[in-house]
Amino acid sequence: MTKDIFIGGGGPDYATQQFLNIGYANRHGLIAGATGTGKTVTLQILAEGFSAQGVPVFLSDVKGDLSGLAKSGSASHKLHDAFTSRAGTIGFDDFDYSAFPVAFWDLYGKQGHPVRTTVLEMGPLLLAQLLGLSEAQEGILNIAFRISDEDGLPLLDLKDLQALLVWIGENAKELALRYGNVSAASVGAIQRRLLVLENQGAADLFGEPALALSDLMRCDADGRGMINILAADQLMGAPKLYATFLLWLLSELFEELPEVGDPEKPKLVFFFDEAHLLFDDAPKALVDKVEQVARLIRSKGVGVYFITQNPADVPEDILGQLGNRVQHALRAFTAKDRKELRMAAETYRENPRFETEEAIREVGVGEAVTSFLQKKGIPGIVERTLIRPPSSQLGPITDTERSAVMAASPMSGKYDTRLDRDSAFEILGKRAEQAATEAAKAEEEAEAAETPALREFNNARRYAGKGVSRSTSRAPANKATEGFGTAMANVVIKELKGTTGRRIVRGILGGLFKGR
Repeated sequence: MTKDIFIGGGGPDYATQQFLNIGYANRHGLIAGATGTGKTVTLQILAEGFSAQGVPVFLSDVKGDLSGLAKSGSASHKLHDAFTSRAGTIGFDDFDYSAFPVAFWDLYGKQGHPVRTTVLEMGPLLLAQLLGLSEAQEGILNIAFRISDEDGLPLLDLKDLQALLVWIGENAKELALRYGNVSAASVGAIQRRLLVLENQGAADLFGEPALALSDLMRCDADGRGMINILAADQLMGAPKLYATFLLWLLSELFEELPEVGDPEKPKLVFFFDEAHLLFDDAPKALVDKVEQVARLIRSKGVGVYFITQNPADVPEDILGQLGNRVQHALRAFTAKDRKELRMAAETYRENPRFETEEAIREVGVGEAVTSFLQKKGIPGIVERTLIRPPSSQLGPITDTERSAVMAASPMSGKYDTRLDRDSAFEILGKRAEQAATEAAKAEEEAEAAETPALREFNNARRYAGKGVSRSTSRAPANKATEGFGTAMANVVIKELKGTTGRRIVRGILGGLFKGR
């Protein structure tokens, strides 16, 4: 039987318990606040609450602290007395320490099971955002994806895309008749961006076996939801890669999961930490895509919670869809800060007991201003809340403990070995090899046909009489005096070695693409 998730105590003396209604947990949420105000602990206790109710969770561990979810808290912890005191203050009578089922993931495969997707699954829109492409360059990328679909060239990893871009550059004139101008400069710019992306470690992200979404939506033997933790401390060194990967994962959930309407509880809760990275310098098309996903994915049973320092980091149209909110302290040192603080306060349903703007400025560490959806999805009155202590360990576990969790995971071994089946890179390579073989064979046949012709010509020009003196100032005899066979042989050989030969090779490749 499900029940609501206890968040903390509110009201006078924190005696009124605050809950997140699990039936409205898929209406999305926001965790905001300045650095050091307690966002990570709030994220931790929400993950615990969802897991306990059988709801799988996906979150990113930006600072490395959230691995502690895999280990029970302890009475020997330096904050034990403070936790016990807080639990008593807010009426958390059944507070106890406990570990939770955790699966570790890592794009680089070091601190968790490898996470991969294919270039094809990422799609041109997200890949263009990841690469920071111009409109013209994005057009070339769309052509590459179209050719991949039409000509059976799977784009699985980066080398597949790089090989296809080379082919597009070599056949730019032919493709321009079909798709419009294909600029060599744009192709080159994309290739350079891919090189930068590869240097950031993105080659580890693209490939197979690709992540199966079902592996993120599991429960353990006791019915508790699996908490999937993405190691993001190293990934944050490539912020665009981080944001684009999370957005891809959200998009995949949106596209693959069936409609479920308003379920009793979410099928998955997705926490998007450092959410400002998603929207910084993002084109309108991408922001519109995020808004669409946020608006519609709740009917798939997925709740999305954005975590950021300031609510102003989230576009207004998306912010309006976040019904469950935990607002930690905001600092207001400048006129801009004060304006944003005032705007944040205006988004809450007023409480006559205090000024919301003042409360957001004054709440201490471990406190927050909260508002959760009530019956019929109505926003609750804003409340000043003391957040409950976590049951799992506060802070990271050791590397040895992490390795033990990974070894015991059902995912152990499933994604460890990379697959490299035939895809665009291999197919294009085979076609080029075949074309080169046919060109070499044609050249050999031409050389074989040349030998008797040359012999006949040489025999015909022999003369036993006296030699005729010839002025060296005159031009040599023109080609009309040559034998027909010799002339044709020379032309074929010359053309095979020159530009026509290269055109024959490209023609073979083009024919193979169109006539599979």
